[in-house]
Amino acid sequence: MNGRTRMMGRLASLAGLGLALLGLTACSTIINPTAPKLYTLTPRAVVDSGAPTVAWQLLVETPSAAAGVDTPRIALSRTPTTLDYFADVSWADRAPNMVQGVIVQSFEDSGRILSVGRDTMGLRSDLVLKSELRDFQAEYATPGATSPDRVHVRLSAKLVAMPRRTIEAGENFEAVVPVRGRDFTDVIAAYDEALGRISGALVSWTLRNGRAVAP
Repeated sequence: MNGRTRMMGRLASLAGLGLALLGLTACSTIINPTAPKLYTLTPRAVVDSGAPTVAWQLLVETPSAAAGVDTPRIALSRTPTTLDYFADVSWADRAPNMVQGVIVQSFEDSGRILSVGRDTMGLRSDLVLKSELRDFQAEYATPGATSPDRVHVRLSAKLVAMPRRTIEAGENFEAVVPVRGRDFTDVIAAYDEALGRISGALVSWTLRNGRAVAP
């Protein structure tokens, strides 16, 4: 074997080693990604004590939402015309999916309805609750604030009678709750309170309006 052949062999070996190391680096990046910290919502909805108990079935659709809200990222608004996101944190699911789950649970916890479920269950129902999640963000409301000082949640709802699919009632629900602290868990607590207010009012409104149109 001459010198040229030996040199070519060494270069091939070094190239192979470099590719192997590159492959290991890529694998380690895939296996050990930096994952954001996940949060979920556990609001307590308070239903009006005068809300009726009903004997009809309700399906709750996933709220529609604009792209800036229809995401697992936790939205942050610094001005009325901008939308950013908190770094290194995320919701455990897309915001509309979480809100849908909270609404269903609020109806179940009220004990005032015969049956309620998500629309994805494919069950027949007497009424369908459609909604649009229009605001779901923490906000800087005070000039010069160094952290978000309130959470804003707004939901538009329509009650649809089945099987004729007619809109029988519509209402807007909105809650603005101050963030009582500087820790991020205080922001989550404000989300819980805001969504609890809205889901409680939504349940009471649905029970009252559905009673007039459901069989």
